[in-house]
Amino acid sequence: MPRILVIDDDENVQDILSRMLTKRGYEVLVANNGNEGIQRFRQESNLDNPVDLVVTDLLMPEKEGLETILELRREFAGIKIIVMSGGGGFGEPGNMLHAARKLGAQYSFQKPIPRSDFLAAVKTLVGSGSL
Repeated sequence: MPRILVIDDDENVQDILSRMLTKRGYEVLVANNGNEGIQRFRQESNLDNPVDLVVTDLLMPEKEGLETILELRREFAGIKIIVMSGGGGFGEPGNMLHAARKLGAQYSFQKPIPRSDFLAAVKTLVGSGSL
């Protein structure tokens, strides 16, 4: 069963993505910010069944998404990443999503994310769930 780590400071987003992905047979882990997400990824990477995909928000407290992507890429070069942003904060969300792609995210989405597009990206990166 593919394992997905969702990093987002919004519990509603965590819940929506977790339910959507779990319903389709993926195992979902969550983290509230970049620091927590990186720590969780490190812990899980030592297991027999490591995380297959990281889905991260861009604008979060403690460590924002671009920093999170950079740190994860430095430590885990082959990591698969989907980035998302609802805007707000600094800069234009489209520019930040573009920067995230340059830093190594395979897909980027503006919130609200079209469900079919998001699920297609997940399937492309890690295959189907176990259901």
